[in-house]
Amino acid sequence: MTAVLLASAAPGALGAARAAAPVTGPVGDFLLVDQNLVAHELYRLADAPAVVLVAHRTGAASAAADAAQLNKVAADYGAKGVEFLALDSGAKDRMEAIRAETAKTGLKVPVLVDDNQIVGESLGVARAGEAFVIEPKTWQVAWRGPVAGLPAALDALAAGKPAPAAGPLTGAPIAFPARARLTYVADVAPILEKNCVACHSAGGIGPFAMDRYETVKGFAPMIGEVIRTHRMPPYNADPHVGKFADNKNLSPDEIRTLVHWVEAGAPRGEGVDPLAVKRLVAADWPLGKPDLILKVPSFQIPASGTVEWKRPYVVNTETQGHWLRATAVKPGDRAGVHHVLTGWMTEAPKNGVASEQNWKGSVGRYAVGSEADIYDNDVGAYLPAGGAVGFQMHYTPYGKAAVDNTQIGLYFADHAPQHIMRQVAISDPTIDIPPGAAFHRETAYVAFPKDALLYSAFVHAHYRATASDLWIQYPDGQQKLLLSLPRYDFNWQRAYKFAQPVKVPAGAKLIAHYWYDNSKRNPHNPDPKIDVTWGEQSWQEMLFTQLEFRWMDETAAHQIDSDGRFLDGRLMGFLDKDLDGRVSKAELRGQIGKMLLAQWDEIDVNHDGFIDGAELKAGQGKLRMFGPRRRNAAEEFNGPGEPSAGGGSPAASK
Repeated sequence: MTAVLLASAAPGALGAARAAAPVTGPVGDFLLVDQNLVAHELYRLADAPAVVLVAHRTGAASAAADAAQLNKVAADYGAKGVEFLALDSGAKDRMEAIRAETAKTGLKVPVLVDDNQIVGESLGVARAGEAFVIEPKTWQVAWRGPVAGLPAALDALAAGKPAPAAGPLTGAPIAFPARARLTYVADVAPILEKNCVACHSAGGIGPFAMDRYETVKGFAPMIGEVIRTHRMPPYNADPHVGKFADNKNLSPDEIRTLVHWVEAGAPRGEGVDPLAVKRLVAADWPLGKPDLILKVPSFQIPASGTVEWKRPYVVNTETQGHWLRATAVKPGDRAGVHHVLTGWMTEAPKNGVASEQNWKGSVGRYAVGSEADIYDNDVGAYLPAGGAVGFQMHYTPYGKAAVDNTQIGLYFADHAPQHIMRQVAISDPTIDIPPGAAFHRETAYVAFPKDALLYSAFVHAHYRATASDLWIQYPDGQQKLLLSLPRYDFNWQRAYKFAQPVKVPAGAKLIAHYWYDNSKRNPHNPDPKIDVTWGEQSWQEMLFTQLEFRWMDETAAHQIDSDGRFLDGRLMGFLDKDLDGRVSKAELRGQIGKMLLAQWDEIDVNHDGFIDGAELKAGQGKLRMFGPRRRNAAEEFNGPGEPSAGGGSPAASK
């Protein structure tokens, strides 16, 4: 397949600016999102016979004609495997403006938003309308010139003939800010200390310690690559959407500084090495020594094979209950621990298995790459006295035997909070991903029956997941995007905490979309030839967004049955794919769909061809899938949710 990338910039002067130098050597890998927040990574096009990059701009008088010309080339060569993309390197262009213009001009080619100007600069983009033909076997630029010359250039490349001469470029110049002289001591070390050293320190989870210039310089090419491909820092929330209290994205200036420093040869500069002086060592417990440490029973992870989920427990020796201000899970073997979920139980299980059916509230969670949960001062979770704490442990063998001794640190609050942190999951055990599907979408939602405040969202899926987002749909039908992860990374899963809690009015829906890449272009795909459905193991898939929130009508002193509020709508939330509040036969999938279809005529009381909320609620018992103590696959992962009021503890789980 051939890909064509179109670069774009707004016309006019950009202040102190310069023309980018023509690219020499291989074109480096990069990842950028387009105007619709879809991520595109260059090196995933390695199976293409050619990749072409062309320059586009917003606001040009000829925008409609330029779009028509490019659309024609894309249509002609798309049949031959050519992919067309667009790159906007304009310092003043904004995603909204790009989206509006492409809708107006009818440009069918996605426009990548290069607002840091790193990619356009590295390519040496000079003018709008400039095309680059790249040969993926070497990633070298084989031809550059105007869009009008693309057909001849692509034909020549396909035939193994010399590239034709390029005609003149007539588009507006594209300028880039003048580069400053950057050094490790003055410019780079402060950025690394602020953003990277916490993990990249002795004993930390980073693969090397950033503790001296020589080490950092040795890894400089890797640092440049992981920044250009957005693998580091490991924070996948797109900066164009929302604001987050735990934001770990680099600023545009920080990105440019690090990339330019790497490209300049990583000069040291004069003075004392700032990182060598401090030589940070990772703390055993980053939040300090916990007030209570729960030790998960030791487990021998085999070198290979499949390990079914384990459900051990420990007795809670605390003789009084405690409000929690934070919880932190420290996996004993990071490579082998896929996830950890927890739940307090009134008593130790007699059969030795901590079934989620008996859980009353969470005291911590972990998935690959996640961090501690820290609560706001007026919201908290509660650990009752006595009983036991159960664990849901998912282990993944990785080639060598290992022993896991995971620990969970609990940090007690010095006062009772006003409100209780609750959890609910948007999940869908009916997902079905066809073989070879490159961008397959699944949708699920949870409806809130009462007013609430949303604090965070934890996104979880497996190897084939490639993107996810979270929307709120208000009772009047208006929708707002709250969180966008254009490139989901299985190795770095976390809760995204909103800078300000989001008001969720009664009747609103929180909607999660997931996209899955089951194609051969997904380097993490275990097998692109099979149909993939929901399952516990990592080679299967999940759709699971865990929400942390509090009810506006609940306090620590006056609690409600939180889990019970969602029971009537949970099934509708993963069956209703078109969000119209009812289920059609076309929306039914999986085992649940088969069960519902078999009893369709009995449940569809008014025989209008749809099952609405009232009919689904009335017929839910007939399905025998939510028996009095039985849970479905999605709830199994989530745990039992919240306890009912009067459950014997002053609070519930987070």
